[in-house]
Amino acid sequence: QIVNIGSTFGSIGFSCFTSYSTSKFALRGFSQALRRELVDTGVGVTYIAPRGVDTPLNPPAVYEMAKEVKMRFDQPEYVADQILDAIRKDRKEKYIGFPESLFARVNGVFPGLVDNSLRKQNTTMKKYAEQDGNR
Repeated sequence: QIVNIGSTFGSIGFSCFTSYSTSKFALRGFSQALRRELVDTGVGVTYIAPRGVDTPLNPPAVYEMAKEVKMRFDQPEYVADQILDAIRKDRKEKYIGFPESLFARVNGVFPGLVDNSLRKQNTTMKKYAEQDGNR
């Protein structure tokens, strides 16, 4: 079983996370293509897409921004349990966290709707990106 850990950002392109979102979109596409390529080999491919995970890898500015835009984080142990559950159930994809998992699905069908709903959040996120020198 090959398990690729992506992100909700691999289904929803967030402003100020352009490079990160792009890499996760690519990993999701790679996972789908590889799963289809390996279909008759007995090797499965699962793509995992958690929302934010509360780890030391996130700088303080990310937590400040997340608080302001009401972004939620999960504990690493919870995410690990969800990954193991997806492997046991031979899931092709697993999106972790609500409402982010729903938002990712909506974005796949109605991206313009998501564009409009993120407009206010984008302004807030840009403020943090400018402080961090990422713009």
